[in-house]
Amino acid sequence: MPAERRQRDCQSPPSRGRCPAGQRGTRRNANLGVLLAFLAVFLPLTAFAADLPALTGRVVDNAGIIDAGTKAALTQKLADFETKGSDQIVVATIPSLDGEEIEPYANRLFRFWKLGQAKENNGVLLLVAPNDRKMRIEVGYGLEGTLTDLHTKLIIENDMVPAFRAGDFSGGISKAVDDMVMVLEGNPEELEARGERNQKPPINTDNLFFGVFISIWAIIFFGSMAASILPPIFGQKLGPGRYRWLGMTFEPGRRSSSGGWSSGGGGWSSGSSGGGGFSGDGGSSGGGGSSGSW
Repeated sequence: MPAERRQRDCQSPPSRGRCPAGQRGTRRNANLGVLLAFLAVFLPLTAFAADLPALTGRVVDNAGIIDAGTKAALTQKLADFETKGSDQIVVATIPSLDGEEIEPYANRLFRFWKLGQAKENNGVLLLVAPNDRKMRIEVGYGLEGTLTDLHTKLIIENDMVPAFRAGDFSGGISKAVDDMVMVLEGNPEELEARGERNQKPPINTDNLFFGVFISIWAIIFFGSMAASILPPIFGQKLGPGRYRWLGMTFEPGRRSSSGGWSSGGGGWSSGSSGGGGFSGDGGSSGGGGSSGSW
């Protein structure tokens, strides 16, 4: 039988049993290679998806740190907010990141859940991992110009961190959602002003009064010493015990003098009243948003 005919016979289903063993083994190896390539491509994707929680609602509390009342209130607030506009905020908690950094995990979860509208990319994910004591606000591309890195940093540092350190997860998350909604509705001024106030250290009045007293005493004491010592050295002698220096007349040997001593004005200043205002750079998070820990 010609070789071409034998090859055609091997390829036809009724004649598979007549194929030489070598050709049948080659075909099995080829099929096995295709199967292995398929598994190599799709099994990692399936594994990645398997370790991410399902999107079961606007508040996915898999860590169980939000009380029932707060969860219901947050769900209603987020639903009303999305209906009012189109931006979508989702709150998620997981017990642990299992050794993964929170930035890539949050980004994977955001993309897996496909938050926000496809053309607008206007989703926001608030993620908390209590066992790792980490949190992140992941912002979609379309909202990065409104809910900026500065805003998410302020929300984490001023709303979430203090509440979480006190054990109030529900309160911290609720306050963070309130501030995100406020900023996305176009009212970031209150958040920014609050952040600036929180950055300024409180004034200790006891230390302030003590500093003023020490400064005045030092001016009087060292000023008197300077008036007694420096004019005879650097000044012009006008007569017995009388010297002219820096445009003034000094009589160091007497209690009173015609010129006396003057500090030249200016008084005392702590040098700290300027404050410098608030500044922040938002940090490097690998994407829109900010991360934090407590």
